[in-house]
Amino acid sequence: MLVQSPSRARVNGPRHHWILYVFVAFFGGLLTFVGARAQQKATDNATFRKLIDNYCAAWSSGNVANAAKFYAKDDGLVFYDVAPFSYNGWKEYAPGVQKEILETAASITTLTAGKELKVTRHGHIAWMTVPMHLSKKTKDGKELDLQLRYTGIWEKRGATWLLVHEHLSVPLG
Repeated sequence: MLVQSPSRARVNGPRHHWILYVFVAFFGGLLTFVGARAQQKATDNATFRKLIDNYCAAWSSGNVANAAKFYAKDDGLVFYDVAPFSYNGWKEYAPGVQKEILETAASITTLTAGKELKVTRHGHIAWMTVPMHLSKKTKDGKELDLQLRYTGIWEKRGATWLLVHEHLSVPLG
């Protein structure tokens, strides 16, 4: 006697295609995330290139008030500059730079940012590094031509990016 096992009804159509659908959805989401991140990085680079170029133009004007708009005015913020060592808050920084840098110049001091701008952003905080060039002629006739290293930490407050810390230094030698 021939025993026949109960036959299972075979389902025609996609049986395990759900795995493929999940994989395609995951891969599509990943591509969207990577594309959005690349676009954000390009936007950040353009935003901070414009900021740093405007920052340099403001300081090159020889007027501290023009540079003030780039700085947070909170007490306790620390700004390191080439002379003197540091300033605590904008209330110290503005008159200090005026006295140490701007008042000693016979002609307009020129500050320019180099091409090698690097920006890293996490939410409302961003930090940048860029080489800079400072040239000035002092009142006693000396020509100063300095290569500077610049690091700035920016915080987005409302629609505006403000410096909450910066560090300028001159390489030895």
